[in-house]
Amino acid sequence: MASCLCRYRRRILLCLCTPCILLACLFIYVALAVCLSMTPSNTPVGAPPLPPYFIASGATNSGLLAPYPINSFWKYELSNEAHWNMIQHVIDRQHNPILRPRNGILGNYSRVDNSSADLTQQKPGCFPNYDVIWSLSDYFSLPSQIQRFVISMHCRDYPVIIDQPRVCGNASQQHQAEGLMLLLAIKSQAPNFENRQAIRKTWGRSGLVKGQVGKGGQVRRVFLLAKNQSGHDLDTVKKLKEESKKFGDIIMWDFLDAFFNLTLKDILFWDWFSKNCHNTRFVFKGDDDVFLRTPVLLDYLQKVEAEARLNGSRRGKPLEEFYVGEVITSAAPLRSKTTKYYIPDSFYKGMYPSYAGGGGVVYSGALVLRLLEVSKRVHLFPIDDVYLGMCLQRLGVIPTHHPAFLTFDFPNDEGKKPCAHHTIVLVHKRSPKEMRKLWVKTQNPSYKCRKVTLRKDPEKEIEKKET
Repeated sequence: MASCLCRYRRRILLCLCTPCILLACLFIYVALAVCLSMTPSNTPVGAPPLPPYFIASGATNSGLLAPYPINSFWKYELSNEAHWNMIQHVIDRQHNPILRPRNGILGNYSRVDNSSADLTQQKPGCFPNYDVIWSLSDYFSLPSQIQRFVISMHCRDYPVIIDQPRVCGNASQQHQAEGLMLLLAIKSQAPNFENRQAIRKTWGRSGLVKGQVGKGGQVRRVFLLAKNQSGHDLDTVKKLKEESKKFGDIIMWDFLDAFFNLTLKDILFWDWFSKNCHNTRFVFKGDDDVFLRTPVLLDYLQKVEAEARLNGSRRGKPLEEFYVGEVITSAAPLRSKTTKYYIPDSFYKGMYPSYAGGGGVVYSGALVLRLLEVSKRVHLFPIDDVYLGMCLQRLGVIPTHHPAFLTFDFPNDEGKKPCAHHTIVLVHKRSPKEMRKLWVKTQNPSYKCRKVTLRKDPEKEIEKKET
């Protein structure tokens, strides 16, 4: 009797527990199903995470490389922190086919805020654009040169007052295979007549110039000017026209010749070059207070051309990317109002790209034409050297550093050595009187100075000795 009762109880317990166990299993199954449904479909459960490497689709079968980048290549949001950065972001977006809206292909990303686009628009007649004042919270506390630049930075087209359309030769000469060897484009100001005269008599002579050891080549010279600070100074313009008539080397544009307008001289010169001197092989761009050893530069450029012909596209830089000078890297904007290079953080944020000191640089004529095109999508920047670096960066051109280009003069007491000026291509700054003395000295070197070579970086020389 007792055993029957025990079996009866077990059956009752089994009947009661079985549904509870089934319900518990069902609950666990539902919970797992919900969790799995919340897992992204493109991420297999239990699969090892892919490393953050990018590889083009179809380039490899390796499973160790991720097929897509983790983050986007381009910023999509506008930065409202700095005026220039915001404007340039708009321009970059307009020229970037990935960021530019195309028939809704980009979905939500194609509906972007173009409220800043009007800042990049040219105003008719190049009148000041006072609307941009309200884009800079500290505009009225900025130095006057920054204020002037901000309200006119949209303007690029200025008429030529004095022109030299035939300085590089006539049409038949322009289509010769070789073209002009070197064009000296020298930034000057109206009052600096003595500087221009010293250059004409020394390193800036036009015609066939022999190299220090090589055959040399044809050289031409132009001075790049704008209106002086007095504005409509008709007497000054008249004198410059007479100077131009006598020497045939003045190019003058109708804008104010100020430090922050030197960038205008660059882009207007590039445009002038494309129309009048596009077959010229090399351009020297520098200030009117530098001393240039033109024969040495011609030898150097002939060597560059020879290496380009020898190597072709297999090795070294093509001439379309040739740009040499004293290269400055990892430079940051100067925030002190006491310096003429002052750039407020409300106007620009970030580091500067690599660029060469503007006292004197050399680039190929082919690169000038590329700079002209890319400059149309790089907004004007107050410092001309930095602006050129920005254009080069977008072209993917890396400036070549040459230790014989001394745009900040000799380091320490090196310039006091007897043969110091025989080791350089150019040096900045020198007065007209010093130019004449140095020209005579370098053209008639002593026996000791004839044997010296172009200077090298002291740091690299130390490394060679140690190795």
